[in-house]
Amino acid sequence: MPLTRVRSIALFVAAAAVTTFASQSSPVNRPWPPGVQTVSDQSPPLAPEEALKTFFMPPGYRVELVAAEPLVQEPVALDWDLQGRLWVVEMPGFMADITGSNEHEPIGRVVVLEDTNGDGRMDKRTVFADGLVLARSVKVLDRGVLVAEPPNLWLMRDTNGDLRADAKELVSDHFSRREGDPQNAGNGFPWAIDNWMHTAGETDLELRLKNGKFEFRKTVDQGEWGVTEDDAGRIYRNTNESALHVDVVQTHYFARNPNLLRMRGSYERLADDNPELNVVWPVRPNPGTNRAYQKGIDRPDGSLEKFTSVCAPVVYRGDRLPADVYGNVFVAEPAANLVSRIALADADGTLTARKAYDRGEFLASTDERFRPVYIANGPDGTLYVADMYRGIIEHRISVTTYLRDQILARKLDRPTGYGRIYRVVHETTSRDTAVWPQNATADDLVGLLSHPNGWRRETAQRLIVERHLTSAVPALTKLTHASDWRARLRALWTLDGLDAIEPAMVTAAMEDDSRYVRRAAVQMAERWLADGQQGITSAVLKRIDDPDADVRRQLAASLGLLPVDQRDSAIASVLERYADDGITLDAALSSVAGREANVLDRLASADQTPQREAAIAMLSATIVRAADDAKAQALFAAAADGNRSAWVRSAVVRGAEIALLGAPMPGSKRVPTVARPADLPCPTCPGGRAGPGGAYAFQRPGDPTIVDPSRRRGPLLRLQQEPLPLTRLASSSGDLSSRATALLARVTWPGKAGEKAVAPLTPEEQQRFDTGREIYRNICQPCHQPDGRGQEKLAPSLLSSAFAVARPEIPARILLNGKEGSIGLMPPIGSALSDDQIAAVLTYVRREWGNDASPVDAAIVKGVRAQTASRTRPWTDAELKALQ
Repeated sequence: MPLTRVRSIALFVAAAAVTTFASQSSPVNRPWPPGVQTVSDQSPPLAPEEALKTFFMPPGYRVELVAAEPLVQEPVALDWDLQGRLWVVEMPGFMADITGSNEHEPIGRVVVLEDTNGDGRMDKRTVFADGLVLARSVKVLDRGVLVAEPPNLWLMRDTNGDLRADAKELVSDHFSRREGDPQNAGNGFPWAIDNWMHTAGETDLELRLKNGKFEFRKTVDQGEWGVTEDDAGRIYRNTNESALHVDVVQTHYFARNPNLLRMRGSYERLADDNPELNVVWPVRPNPGTNRAYQKGIDRPDGSLEKFTSVCAPVVYRGDRLPADVYGNVFVAEPAANLVSRIALADADGTLTARKAYDRGEFLASTDERFRPVYIANGPDGTLYVADMYRGIIEHRISVTTYLRDQILARKLDRPTGYGRIYRVVHETTSRDTAVWPQNATADDLVGLLSHPNGWRRETAQRLIVERHLTSAVPALTKLTHASDWRARLRALWTLDGLDAIEPAMVTAAMEDDSRYVRRAAVQMAERWLADGQQGITSAVLKRIDDPDADVRRQLAASLGLLPVDQRDSAIASVLERYADDGITLDAALSSVAGREANVLDRLASADQTPQREAAIAMLSATIVRAADDAKAQALFAAAADGNRSAWVRSAVVRGAEIALLGAPMPGSKRVPTVARPADLPCPTCPGGRAGPGGAYAFQRPGDPTIVDPSRRRGPLLRLQQEPLPLTRLASSSGDLSSRATALLARVTWPGKAGEKAVAPLTPEEQQRFDTGREIYRNICQPCHQPDGRGQEKLAPSLLSSAFAVARPEIPARILLNGKEGSIGLMPPIGSALSDDQIAAVLTYVRREWGNDASPVDAAIVKGVRAQTASRTRPWTDAELKALQ
């Protein structure tokens, strides 16, 4: 029978029910760790009850089937409403066949699943919204349902109570892109403790609901699929081969300065000190991964060795699984048919991560069609897993020839239209089946801010803020003095969301025993910093000597809100103390966009210290990266000024070397494994890029050199006139002379001797270039990165690439048929792009980032396509070199 609504808040908190589903759950207490099992070469679809038998979990754990086809099909995202109904985004348009033929047909849906008889399994389906194209995220709000359908972000409403959307409002038409790989498109929307809905993937927007209206702020796109937070409000994302990244400093701060060379603190890679974090332990061989043909991808037993499609991170913050699981991060690896558990430790201000099990995973299946793509905390205190249940999990743009052959040979392309949702429970689990109190008062909701289940805490905060319940202020103010730092922190952020926070509260919070509360208080103080309020400004500046590094790092970012006349001196004070910490250094640089020279001069007037040297070098590098003629000329004049201290001149030159020659950056202990956005390159990284959002892997002592100088260098600095101070410096004697000479090789200006003239593009070619830029962003950018610098072990740099700038027939062959190389396989995209499109994207690549090769005409591509029509394998380096 239907669950009875609980109107008493006391009953709500206490109510719980124990439900068992022996006939619809996976086996328990199998041998552990399980090892790789013997399986058939074929992977036919299994009925849900048979699929349950394929799971292996640690002792005591099992999964229960919550929903399966036809009730749910191709699920990719989950959310819950106050009635305990499960909202699901279905993506049937994703790779319905090997060619992805119906990708942009309006067949996507948002459905609502209900358990009408209280047995723990969904039995009713309602289509809330259909006719969607590759919709990918959903967030149930009090005033409607937020749905991401890139490039559109909709607020949909049911106005008559039938659970079907009959009204929708366009919130944004710039939320990611529709073209390109949908796996990379923007997604997200968890309502975080700071009242912002953070995002992942290719979107530079975050949003919040303030006084009934959506507000946006710019950020830098990072991660790929999924975003989550911990109790302290730290944001986590991941991508492909890298299991987990964290924002020590929130990424939106770095969007303020488009000339940064890196973003330490944003998207910090947690595998840096523990490479084993990226090792996986499937229970079956994994031949059907995109690069399984490459040595080192699979183990000798055929199982995947490291993550290749990790996604959907979620911090477990429920209360119905064993206590040692709380605060752990769960991530999905659909290519290896598993869910991994990562344990976090936060000691002495250093966040570390490790795999929870030795040679085992939290949830792994021998069924190749088990494709976990989303994980969510539930209102019942457990954990939910969405399984697309299909053969193809890679998008057509990235499918290698090897994987295509695997799919067709083993019939993984059919059938589609399946889907399962599972609940993770333990033998000690007692699910919380209490219904949300529909008539809860403001004080009731404040009480729920301390509930042991994070989902209920978050929901209570959202409702207070979304409904603007100012009557909750007295109770919230009292809660700011709670004994638990988590309760104090959430109360403060809820007051902030109501605009009811007071300077005195924030000032007091900056003295809190909890470093998490102090850090948040600095962030909350930003609303007053721009006004120059002396009391709050003084309290913030006192944190410059906070004993916790993360508080100081937040301070470096928040000081960017100060008035200019106070900002420069404050940032200089931070840098002269802590510029040897790369995170603090980059956060401070984000705060001084356009005023780097002013801060540099302040530091240069003091005595030499390692911190000042590091700060001046990075300030100089940022100035060079901006490519502003006047500022670059002034910087070179400073480097050549004999009246300046020798250490200052050397640090300035060092900055130019960082920007133009790829010299190591101070505070960079890491080399990248994945890449980041175009406006923030990393010349010292493999391919010149950091991870999405700026991740840098720590380069440990003894690591071999990863990149050669030709790949480490930055783009040319194009000036309007000759940098005479730098030229004179190069003509002088001493160490700075040779260093200036090396820099001049990367600086160009009209009439520079020895440089060949490059014919400007005609109007028609310029249009082709512009079209190619958009194609590149949609298709090429995820691997080769926005600045063309590529990614380690995935995609080569396109800067001065011998093949990219060769005669046009060479790169045309690569795009049409693919290319096998030492870094990886470039999949063929000839079937996805027309001759005109290939000509356009090649024209863009051959004229961007300092490349100066000829534009490409569609007739050339057409001819090459005809010549290579019978080719079924990618080109090799040797074959292409023979054609040059």
